[in-house]
Amino acid sequence: MLKKRTLSPVIGRNIEGILFIAPWLIGFLTFLAFPLGFSLFMSFHKVKVLPSGMQYDFNGLNYYREILLNGSIFYDKLIPYFQEVLIMVPIIIIFSFLIAISLNQKLKGRFIFRAIFFLPVIFSTGYLLTEFVNQGEGSLGFLDRFALGAYLDSFLGDSSWGQPIKTLLNRFVLVLWYSGVQILIFLAGRQTIPISAYESARIDGASPWEIFWKITLPAMSPFIFLNLIYTVVDMFTFPFNPVIELIGTGNYGYSSALSWIYFVIIILFLLIVMLTFMRVNRTQKLGKH
Repeated sequence: MLKKRTLSPVIGRNIEGILFIAPWLIGFLTFLAFPLGFSLFMSFHKVKVLPSGMQYDFNGLNYYREILLNGSIFYDKLIPYFQEVLIMVPIIIIFSFLIAISLNQKLKGRFIFRAIFFLPVIFSTGYLLTEFVNQGEGSLGFLDRFALGAYLDSFLGDSSWGQPIKTLLNRFVLVLWYSGVQILIFLAGRQTIPISAYESARIDGASPWEIFWKITLPAMSPFIFLNLIYTVVDMFTFPFNPVIELIGTGNYGYSSALSWIYFVIIILFLLIVMLTFMRVNRTQKLGKH
């Protein structure tokens, strides 16, 4: 009689693994890898939309040269927004970290406060996003909808310090708007620190300040790094980012080249952030020894 062939356990596990990741792999190749490759292809071509279909004329690096060497509009949009990102990212990280530490305390109604801080994440699409973030420099944006803008205008008048106050108020609203996910991550990270570590430190006579610097902050460093990367990507992919608005032109080849240049800038910025954080973290560890 013929013996039935059976698959070895190793091959069987490999097939099971492939079947499990197949939906994700198909989705990745279809909706991410192919569009990325096609946009890179278009960035080297002049794309014309004809009645018979798309026509691609090879253009080489001309679009890249035009943007990098003669792209005054690109730099006029990128540099101010880049400066704003450099300011906003640390503020968002520090603010969300402090709020998470506060919300981790045993306070009455802390679950309500957690929900309030996370609400902007839930409503961060569609009309509400447009109303809350499309405000402009120094304007009161969505505050005007609730008559608060008119009240502040009448209160501040035409004073020289009125406009900075309005700008600071807008920035504060944006910080609140973009801190929901970071607060939750910090809360989860704070709860991974065992209570016994704090009890031991208190028994040894450590002050709250020393406990924060010697226990809380070092234990939270992986979560600070995670939030740092998340916030940088979130700010650079901001829906009303002026650079992204430039990408939405009718010239497909130019827009593709611009998007790839912007993508490389984001990657370089992330690498700088990662290397800086790793170096600071390594210096702190060496200082302890």
